Amino acid sequence: MKQNLLGNSNLKVSELALGCMSLGTDKNHAKKVIEAALEEGVTYFDTADLYEFGLNEEIVGEALQGVRDQVVIATKAGNRWSSSKDGWSWDPSKAHIKEAVKSSLKRLNTEYIDLYQLHGGTIEDPIDETIEAFEELKQEGFIRHYGLSSIRPNVIREYVNKSNIISVMVQYSILDRRAEEEVLPLLAKKGKSAVTRGTVAKGLLTDKPLKSSPSIIEKGYLDYTFEELEQLLTRLKRDLSPQDLLNAAVQYNLANPAVASIVAGASSISQVKENARAVNSKPLSAREIELIQSLSKANRYNQHR
Repeated sequence: MKQNLLGNSNLKVSELALGCMSLGTDKNHAKKVIEAALEEGVTYFDTADLYEFGLNEEIVGEALQGVRDQVVIATKAGNRWSSSKDGWSWDPSKAHIKEAVKSSLKRLNTEYIDLYQLHGGTIEDPIDETIEAFEELKQEGFIRHYGLSSIRPNVIREYVNKSNIISVMVQYSILDRRAEEEVLPLLAKKGKSAVTRGTVAKGLLTDKPLKSSPSIIEKGYLDYTFEELEQLLTRLKRDLSPQDLLNAAVQYNLANPAVASIVAGASSISQVKENARAVNSKPLSAREIELIQSLSKANRYNQHR
């Protein structure tokens, strides 16, 4: 599997990352899914302290112990569980981040985190203080690099211009092209990488029947109504044939020069193999990209300007 550098760092990641949030709490099953990802050439594993109250980090750390020096472990911080664990609050303070990293290191059973990401963010945050925390963690050797996970253009701009982040995890797909106009070009210009999630748009960009989701029938998806989705997906399947929809969705992301890797969740070995097949499939032609863009909406960010 192809490996790409993240931003202007020396950190190489596989084009497919395993989004570990979907692994569940059965350690034996999760380990098998992670092992399947390793067999497919995945070297990039993404988790967060928020997932399963930290248990996800424990599972990932344990499964990767034997190959620690061959993989990139990414985790996130900024959310604080309540004492009753029935909700969480946002805390991007320096004190919290520097404390949270210690807990993540312990759960992951590692001496360092390759990519430590801020798990959200608002423009009202003490951004300079947050950046200071990440910079100190780098100097202290607890993390190798840091990044941001956000879909807020105003927050992304602040971190791109003020900090040494190497990547931004952003939602991006054929059905959600909001990042295309301002976020992805900015990252490419500034030497940062995009790590994309939501590539298959909640399964809409797969062979899964559209009518299997009651919420999609009722509410649609982003600025698409159900009827618009039906028409678009029918056209895409027909006009992109023999390229299947999953391949096209993944390759559409990878065609953007700012995108270094796709984070795809998987709860089964078969899903890992399907995702790897799509990443390793034939890239889209210029004609196919033009077709996708002519049929789909060039969505825009309306909030967090």
